[in-house]
Amino acid sequence: MAGTHDDRDGTLPSSPQVRKVLIWVMVPLVAATVVAVALMWPQRPDPPEDTGATFYGGTVTAVREQECPPEQQAAGFRRCGEVTVRAADGPDRDQEVTAPVPDGPGAPTVRVGDQVTLVVTTDPADPSVRRYGITDHRRGVPLFLIGVLFAVVIVAFGLRRGLASLAGLAACFGLLLTFVLPAIIDGSPPLLVAVVGAAMVMFVIMYLVHGISVRTSVAVLGTLGALVVTGTLGVLATAVTHLTGVVGDDELTLFTTIPDLDLRGVLLAGIIIGSLGVLDDVTVSQAATVGELARADPSLSRWQLYRAANRVGRAHVASVVNTLVLAYAGASLPLLLLIVVNTTGQDAGAVLTAQPIAQEIVRSVVATVGLVAAVPLTTALAAFVCGSARPVAPRSEAVPSPDRPRHRRVDAGEALAPERGGASW
Repeated sequence: MAGTHDDRDGTLPSSPQVRKVLIWVMVPLVAATVVAVALMWPQRPDPPEDTGATFYGGTVTAVREQECPPEQQAAGFRRCGEVTVRAADGPDRDQEVTAPVPDGPGAPTVRVGDQVTLVVTTDPADPSVRRYGITDHRRGVPLFLIGVLFAVVIVAFGLRRGLASLAGLAACFGLLLTFVLPAIIDGSPPLLVAVVGAAMVMFVIMYLVHGISVRTSVAVLGTLGALVVTGTLGVLATAVTHLTGVVGDDELTLFTTIPDLDLRGVLLAGIIIGSLGVLDDVTVSQAATVGELARADPSLSRWQLYRAANRVGRAHVASVVNTLVLAYAGASLPLLLLIVVNTTGQDAGAVLTAQPIAQEIVRSVVATVGLVAAVPLTTALAAFVCGSARPVAPRSEAVPSPDRPRHRRVDAGEALAPERGGASW
């Protein structure tokens, strides 16, 4: 069998007995995950209470800025004036309405022609009185074009595998939006939801993208083992460091909206889901590496396959760990900047052990340990599977045939030496 990574060669060398064992292991795991998702599927949420605010779309037709009055400047206003917007829907559809110029941290800067989102508040005493405000830009068209560019690049490079990757990505976001997030909001334990959701996402993505094969099943089992390590270490680390999961206004707002929400569980769920994508890459690569080594030299023992593939895995993990930590640091960059600005001259130990920094340290360490654990787990399993396919020659075949000359092993030095009695080079 050729040692390639194309679609026609998506499995590991293995014996029929091992393939049967993998089937008997994977089918119950998939079935148990499906049952768990069905049991934890969130109920239809109750409609939110009417807050008197409704959101509509519109197009900016005029912007008139002016200097803020002294009393507004004293209150912290920096931009004042009026924006005219043609409403695209709502009670004032196709009519021009006015709103204050957006001001404050993160407020959008609007120009004529921009598509914006309007928030409309009504006076409970007089519903006919409506006040408009601009909350954000509408980014539907730019995001759609960026998504089309993304899909074109993936399909143009990956062809059929690229299409499968896009389908897996769509399924991943579908499960997150329809199961994981609603189940957490519905009151299910966030850690349990994350484990079940990650397992379901993993089954769908890995078998859809990489195909149903022994190699994929080995990678799935390696990923599951690494997720167990990640979850267990996450629970221990957050308990020992007394993390609560509350580090900013977003968590406080979420806790105010859902008082019974376990924010520490949400932190653990985020670690597991964030680790899944990197684990997929590492486990599939390790399983493929073992398969290629076994095809290149079928005489390698399981231990030799394990050691050789592990050397490749160490190099892979060294680069992926940097990627993972830098990704977490990049996502938390505003928080890190704020901490550096506000802690000049303070004790460095107190700064590093504060909850915002400690949470990012725990997140990075736990995810990294789970990532490192994925390499030996997947490599050992793949080496065992490939070793089962190595033919064992009977002893009678080791005896040379009488009608075939016996060959003596010749070392490199003897092979290059001139024949005795012959002419030298």
